[in-house]
Amino acid sequence: MERSLLQRVEAFLKEAQMPPTVFGRASVRDPRLVSDLRGGREPGRRMIGRVEHFMNMWRETHRGAAPRRERGAR
Repeated sequence: MERSLLQRVEAFLKEAQMPPTVFGRASVRDPRLVSDLRGGREPGRRMIGRVEHFMNMWRETHRGAAPRRERGAR
């Protein structure tokens, strides 16, 4: 069974250590995207395509990069 867009986005946020508002703004110019998806928003095919494209491009750009450290971690 294919995972929902929200499940894929949640996994990406964890992988990228990216705040939801930054993700929404960067992917579809909507800082409330993730909050709205969590609240039941049903995205259209075009939006799904834009979100998937952003995640794929981010992964391609960051492949092999050192993992980001959490703020305050030493």
